[in-house]
Amino acid sequence: MAAYKKRDVPAGIYGLICAETNQRWVGYSPDLDAMPNRLWFTLRLGSHRAAALQAAYNQHGQDAIAIEVLELFEDDCQPEGAALKERLSFWRDKMDALPA
Repeated sequence: MAAYKKRDVPAGIYGLICAETNQRWVGYSPDLDAMPNRLWFTLRLGSHRAAALQAAYNQHGQDAIAIEVLELFEDDCQPEGAALKERLSFWRDKMDALPA
C-alpha cells in the first residue's frame, strides 16, 4: 500500500475519439494511469457527465473509442486554475473537441 501511494503519478491532458463518428473529446486527469478505468466504469454505468460521449459509447461501444495522451505534465510543472483551463482550451480548439 505504501509503495502504491509513493508511485509517480502522471498527470496530463487526454483525448478521446470515436472511430464511428469522428467525434472528439478532451479532458484532464491528475492520474493518467487510472483514467481509463474510471472512464470506462462511468460509461458502463451510464453516468458519464459528457452526454455526447455517453451517447457515442452507448451506440458504438468501448471498442469504437480510442484514448490518447495529448500532453503529459512534469511533476514540478503542472498547470492549475486558469493555466490548466488554457491548456484544455488549446487542445479542444486544436482537435475541434468537446469537454470529456
